Order: sequence, then C-alpha cells, then structure tokens
Amino acid sequence: MFTTPAIPEKPSGPAAPAVPKAPSAAIAELRDRIARIERSHIRGAPAQSLSLGIPAIDQALPGGGISLGALHEAASVGPDTEHAAAATLFVAGLLARLDGPVLWVLRQADLFAPGLAGAGLQPDRVIFAEAGKTVLAVMEEGLRHPGLCAVVGELSGKLSLVASRRLQLAAEQAGVMAILLRRSNGFDDPVLNEPTAAATRWRIAALPSPPVPNTPGLGRARWRLDLTRCRGGEPGSWITEACNATGRLGLVPGIADRPDPALRVA
Repeated sequence: MFTTPAIPEKPSGPAAPAVPKAPSAAIAELRDRIARIERSHIRGAPAQSLSLGIPAIDQALPGGGISLGALHEAASVGPDTEHAAAATLFVAGLLARLDGPVLWVLRQADLFAPGLAGAGLQPDRVIFAEAGKTVLAVMEEGLRHPGLCAVVGELSGKLSLVASRRLQLAAEQAGVMAILLRRSNGFDDPVLNEPTAAATRWRIAALPSPPVPNTPGLGRARWRLDLTRCRGGEPGSWITEACNATGRLGLVPGIADRPDPALRVA
C-alpha cells in the first residue's frame, strides 16, 4: 500500500523580509547622471519668450513669441546675404526690447552702430568683440557670463550640428537668447539650409518701400519674414514694415490677410 507523505505545516510566525539587492554600478552611475542633468535645468532661468507684437506671427511661435533661453538663426535673402543688413536690423529690433547688455561677436569690425540705434538698439548697451574665426567659442563663453540679456554672433560658412547643440544647451541653461547671424558669399549657398539645433530659423528679404506722395521711395522699409523652421511651432511667411526706432515691426496694411504672391504655386 502507498502512504500519503506528510505535508509540513507553515510556520506560524511572520516571514523574514527579503533583503533588497544593491543596485549595480551601472544603474547607480545612470541615476547620478540623471540627477546632475535635473540640477543643471533647475539652475537655468524659467522659459520665457519675446513677443514680436504681431499676433499673426506670435501665434505661429510656441509660447507666443521667440524663446529667450534658446538659439535662433537669422539670415538675409538675396544679394544682401553677404552683408546681412536686413537680418542685422531684424535682430537689433528684437534686442532693443530686452533689458540689459548685449554681447555682439563680430568676424570683423564692419558693424555700423548708428544703424543699430535706428532699430532701437543703442550702442552703449552693446559689447562688441572682434573674434575672427573663433566666433562660436566666444559666444559659448559669453552665454556663461552672468548679466547679459543676449549673445549675438556673426558666422560665415558651415555650422555643425554639434556646435549648434552646444550653443543651444548653453542658452537654455543660462536663460539667455543666443542669435546667429548667418552670412555667405552667395545667396543660394546650400550651407544655410543644413540642419542645426536652432529653435527658429529666420530669412529676411528687403522689399521696395511704399511710395510717399511727392517723395517716392522714402516710405518705411518693408521686409518679407520667412520662418523656415520653428521647433514646436509652425513655419510661415509675412510681409512687414521694418523695425522702427523702438524695435517694433508692423504688419503691412491691406495685405495682412492675403498670402505672399511670391509663395504661390504656378
């Protein structure tokens, strides 16, 4: 005959708690890196934006304006690409409505300070640094300097994705606007269309001024603003009046709700 094996009774006392395993060295290192990244973002200023004062443009931008703690690009379109006059005045108008000193990093000393004043950016607010081929390095160092409201750099030639990411990260951590003015010897240079880490990319084309009675060609300058890239927003194109003495743009009356004819598909 077969006998039924005896089944041991469960212990009446509470079970001993399981001893948790110590995290591996790789997990501990990963947690430490995440903590350092979180602390670096806490040190940065809270995200803010600068309104362009034109609802049609502000609505296309995340946060209702151009982010202060980010990298942006601006370049002129057409024959003005080499001198970047329209793009320079566009940037000057933006900075005119910020408070604090601006670091403007130049390739060479060819910036016309009275022209900046005409767009509202007074020269006594600007620290000019002639950096030659080290524009990006000087910009990155400037973004780490406390007290600046913006850092601008004039760049010709190629901008690597790594270099633009370094500037974007520095601007984000400092909460300071960084702007790259792109220049080129040719208006159709493919380098200007290569991907970068910039939050927005602007292309500014000078248009004929509107006629003024008895004084043709002396009306307020006009621009075509092309927002070709906008992280978290929508690209677009607008016809505006150039920055006035307070740095403000104006949407051209009469065509505010019509598409730009240059963008029509035949």
